[in-house]
Amino acid sequence: MKFILILILALTAPGLAVGCGGSDGHSSTRETVVASFYPLAFAAEQVGGEAVSVENLTPPGAEPHDLEVSPSDVSNIKSAELVLLLGHGFQPQLEDAAGSGPDVVALLDTPALDLHPDGDPHVWLDPIRYMKIVDRIGVVLRRPAAVSRLLARLRKLDKDYRRGLADCARRDIVTSHEAFAYLAERYGLNQIAVTGLNPEAEPTPQALQQTVDVVRASDATIVYFERLVSPRLAETVARETGTKTAVLDPIEGLTDTERKQGADYFTLMRANLRALQAGLGCR
Repeated sequence: MKFILILILALTAPGLAVGCGGSDGHSSTRETVVASFYPLAFAAEQVGGEAVSVENLTPPGAEPHDLEVSPSDVSNIKSAELVLLLGHGFQPQLEDAAGSGPDVVALLDTPALDLHPDGDPHVWLDPIRYMKIVDRIGVVLRRPAAVSRLLARLRKLDKDYRRGLADCARRDIVTSHEAFAYLAERYGLNQIAVTGLNPEAEPTPQALQQTVDVVRASDATIVYFERLVSPRLAETVARETGTKTAVLDPIEGLTDTERKQGADYFTLMRANLRALQAGLGCR
């Protein structure tokens, strides 16, 4: 009887080892994806689920426009099975490091995005345009069911924005950074930006005075600034025009605090909606 028990254990032990190895093997079969910054990483995580391992190359709290590529970033890009970039020079160092090929996807090249001729890249702030990016990521990752669920949430977000901004006393939004043109266009708002597409750009004194004059002539009551860059210019315009300041997030990245609190694209977009409703006097 003892001999039979030893024999059974000997025969089943390899199977147990294979079973344990199989668990590790399953995790190692996850597709490795690197994404250049948060909106692309979030979409890949939501669509890919447990089938993918996603790394966001822009660290928490960093401004993606200013990202400098490290040797480890280059190594991760070269070893990844899929590289998701926004493209069109949004993060030029990453684009140079990634090069081109079937495993590199520049998402601003997605058909029917209807990009603005000025090169504005902030398409993810318009839920309808973001849906097109999500759909393309779903095709690349071969996850149609997960794409359908995420698209349904984006359609609901769009509906909430349409309803929430339908009846407002004002339509002008003053922003520190020209990041909200797609959102403004989608929901019938007018963006007045203190700086251009580069959030770190310093306007000339003449341009700043012109912005102050435009804000004074408008019915705006709030100058919106973003978290990842200095609010100094927004505060200057607000002081000169007698308006207040508030946050309107371009959702280019999460801070460590936001990440720990469970914030994501949808919570930040809904916070933006509440900020717009307060500033525009919406009912």
